[in-house]
This record gives sequence, C-alpha cells and structure tokens, in this order.
Amino acid sequence: MKTIGLLGGMSWESTAEYYRLLNVLTRERLGGLHSTRCVLYSVDFAEIERLQVAGDWRRAGEVLAEAARSLEAAGADLLLICTNTMHKVADQVAEAVSVPLLHLADTTAQAVLAAGLGKVGLLGTAFTMEQDFYRDRLAGHGLEVILPDGAGRAEVHRVIYEELCLGIVRTQSRDAYRAVIADLVAAGAEGIVLGCTEIELLIGPEHSPVPVFATTSLHARAAVDAALAP
Repeated sequence: MKTIGLLGGMSWESTAEYYRLLNVLTRERLGGLHSTRCVLYSVDFAEIERLQVAGDWRRAGEVLAEAARSLEAAGADLLLICTNTMHKVADQVAEAVSVPLLHLADTTAQAVLAAGLGKVGLLGTAFTMEQDFYRDRLAGHGLEVILPDGAGRAEVHRVIYEELCLGIVRTQSRDAYRAVIADLVAAGAEGIVLGCTEIELLIGPEHSPVPVFATTSLHARAAVDAALAP
C-alpha cells in the first residue's frame, strides 16, 4: 500500500473523519487488522482562517506548500488537501512536490457524472461557493453548478465556521440546511455537493430529496483506491 499524505487541521474535526474513513475503507478492502499507511501534517487552522479572511491566499498557499514538502519528505506517495476551501491553492501545493495531489473537486465531479447527473447544488464556505476556483473545476467536467441565494450562502458559511468547525451539531442548523437544499432542488439541482468537509457532520442522504455527494467520503475512497492500485 502506498502512503497517503494528509494536509489537515482545516478543521481538525473533518481531518479526524478523514482518518477514520481511510482506515475503515482500507479494512473493508484488505480485511483483518489492516489499516491505512498515512502521514498527517495538521496546521493551525486559526492561522489559515486569518489568511482566508484577509484574502492572503498566496501566504496561505505557502504554508500548505511547506507542509506538503514535509509530507513528501516523510514518505507520502500521494497527497490530499483535507478541505474543499483550500483547494483555492491546490496548484501552488502541487507545484511544491513531486508526488501527485488528488484533487477533491475532480473526485466529486467523477462521482456526480457516474450517477448520471449534470446539474448540482453546491454548499460550502462562502469562499468555495462565491469564488470560481471550485465551481470552475466542477464545470470543467461538464457540470452545471447552482448556488444558494445570498441569505442561504451566509447561513451555510456561518454554521460551518461558528458550529461545525468547533464540533457543534445543532438540529436547527440542520433544518436551515435542509431549507437551503429544498431551494436548490426547486431551482433544478439534481444532486447536492457537500462542498465543505465538515458538512457531512450535519447532513446525510436522509436529509435531502436528491442524492448528496459527500466530498470527504468520496475523497477518502479515491485515496484508498489510489494507494492500493498496482
């Protein structure tokens, strides 16, 4: 098995889920006492969040690029950025190392296409929903992306940073997300991309009238597939 390098800590709540999923999936594939070969570099999310708010993506990319070089030096054969939002600097990270970076938006788009869908609603941080780095990556696979309205985007973003990143899961927030999902479906969304790694702590398939695409789970599965490939 190849060694998976995890760029995590953004937030550690979802990074912990990455670690759990990778090991569950490896055990399913290999059986017995098998677990995932991986190395983790967990950054201080408070530092990254300050750079996000300041719009200093270049510096944020430098922090993750340096972490990526550390993972490669530690023996990683492939890398995951364990957050959708920080794929804003995916190219900067990929250029810093010689091992492949498994892009989360690509694995998500492939899953949507495999389900036979072409139009999806996108939930995520305001950065992911409102900037073009993620939407364009999905669109590059031929997908049409629908966003919540302004109030919906603000509430989705607020819940991520003020609750989910702190490990807080509230029923009223789930209800708010379900209302946003209902609006996206009414606008024509055939599926919903949970485009923030923390959203899976709040929303599952049972909370949506259309298929949901859980990006953390999809990313972890793609990583195990790559790590176990001949």
